[in-house]
This record gives sequence, C-alpha cells and structure tokens, in this order.
Amino acid sequence: MATTLFTSSVCLAHDNGPGHPESPDRLIAVLAELNRQPTYAALKRQTAPRASLAEIARVHDATYISGIFSRIPDHGIVALDGETSLSPASGEAALHAAGAIIAAIDLVFNKDEAPKLQNAFCAIRPPGHHAAVPPSSGFCLFNNIAIGAAHAMAEHNVKRIAIVDFDVHHGNGTEAWAKQYPDVLFISSHQFPLWPGSGRSEDKGLHGNIVNIPLAPGTGSMEFRLAMQNMAFSVIKEFKPELIMISAGFDAYHDDPLANMQLVEDDYFWVTAELCKLAAHLCDGRVVSTLEGGYNIAALAKSAGAHVRALMAA
Repeated sequence: MATTLFTSSVCLAHDNGPGHPESPDRLIAVLAELNRQPTYAALKRQTAPRASLAEIARVHDATYISGIFSRIPDHGIVALDGETSLSPASGEAALHAAGAIIAAIDLVFNKDEAPKLQNAFCAIRPPGHHAAVPPSSGFCLFNNIAIGAAHAMAEHNVKRIAIVDFDVHHGNGTEAWAKQYPDVLFISSHQFPLWPGSGRSEDKGLHGNIVNIPLAPGTGSMEFRLAMQNMAFSVIKEFKPELIMISAGFDAYHDDPLANMQLVEDDYFWVTAELCKLAAHLCDGRVVSTLEGGYNIAALAKSAGAHVRALMAA
C-alpha cells in the first residue's frame, strides 16, 4: 500500500501557552519519528494545503467560524475556554490541519494516481474531534475529520463513510456532526468515565449510526482488542463503507498523563492493521487517518509510528 504523509510547518506555530499538554512538541516528536530511516523510507510526503472557509463551512456555521477568527490575537494568547486557546498563528494552523485531510481524501479517490491503492496519515494540529456544532473545546478548533468526511460526500459523491475514533477521550464533536447523517457510521472507543463525560453505550443516535465503546479505567490490550473485534469490526463489515476514516489519538497508552488506560504501541499497530484489512475488503483500501490526542511525547511518537507502519504494510 502506498501511504502518504500530509503535514505542514504552519501547524507548529499554534500555541496554547506554556505548560499546555497540546504543544508543538507533540507534532515535532511525531515528525521526527516518521523521518527515521530506513523504516519510513517508502512514506510519501506532501505539504498540507490551506482549507477554504467554504470547506470549513460544510461542518461549522458562519457564526462559529467568524467567532474563532475574530478572537485570534495579534500577539499573546487568548483562552476560548479553560483548555482551548488561540495564538496569532492558530487560524492558519487550523486551516492547514483541515486542508491536510481534504487533500488526503482527494488522494485516495484520485483514480488517475498510481499506484491506485492509497491511504494517508495527516500529522497535524490543532486536533479536531471535540469541535462540535457549535462550541470549541478539548484543544480543538475545527473538526478536521468531519470536514474531510463532508468533503468526500460533496466532492467525490461518497455515500457511506465509517469513522473510527480510538482516542482515549470520546469524540463528542464528531458524534454530534455524524448524528445528522444516517450514512455516516461513527464508532468511538474511549475511557469512561473521563472528560468530556459523553459516549455512553446506549447513545446510538436517532439513526442508529453511533457506536460508543466505553472502556473502564485500567483497560489493557486484551480488553481493548476484544471490544474492537466484537463491537466495531463486525459493524463496519455490515455497514459496507466506501471510505474508512480514523481519528488516531494515542492517549490510551499506559503512560499518558491525561488518562488511565493501559494500551501499548503494538495495540495501535494491531487496530490499524485490522481496519486496513476491512478497507481492503470493503473499499479498495481507502483509509484516511488524522492525528488527535496523545500527551506523553515519547509514547506519542512511538505509537504514531506504529500506526503509520501498519498503514504502510496494508
């Protein structure tokens, strides 16, 4: 499988302030790992373009978008809430983060591209899966994965999309968006209870297209893998998506400071490889993944590397 990495140096300029867990060091560490040779020599690399406001507006309304941009400071840092901040470069970083996943969608649906079987990983920040309709929260400004899915529907006539979110925090923003679309399957595995407090198993949405997999604090590899096999993969097979998208958060790792789960590097290789097997069977291998959380810097780099190696091996 040909795997393409989309990233942008602009994403490094977004600043949440000193001591904030969502720092540029996260992306620096991931990119340093993915530059390690010869492990990632075959990884194709592209600079993420800038998303347009019209592309953002497929998910977020004009009031929400203007509210973000109107608060971007000329200098210093402005807090949107207790955990989400804006710095002078935040707007451009967010547009390039969304642009990465839009470009990745275009890549996997480009029939003229050789080789034709392609997947992609977007190494970007700020993350997106907590950005809902309308509030921003959880270090997120725009919902990158929802923007990518909306682009796939609008520009590539994709009818059925499966989004799998294995970040340790429930993807509440993505769920809020997906609930509007019966042909978008949203699956979230996450520690529960934990911020943001949503993601109960009984919440399936009005269309039955939401699958929440709450996992107890302390959950390890065996329990995680059984849950994904029993509650996620079978549902994806039945759904028959044309595209699988991944919100790839790596904060369920056992040493992450913001959660209490016990996953290891190999779990991320495994879950990615299994999703790629499903994609090969269901949708010509089309997988687009984007970076979400992960706040132990060394563990994040190793885990993201395992994720990308599984994409490359598909």
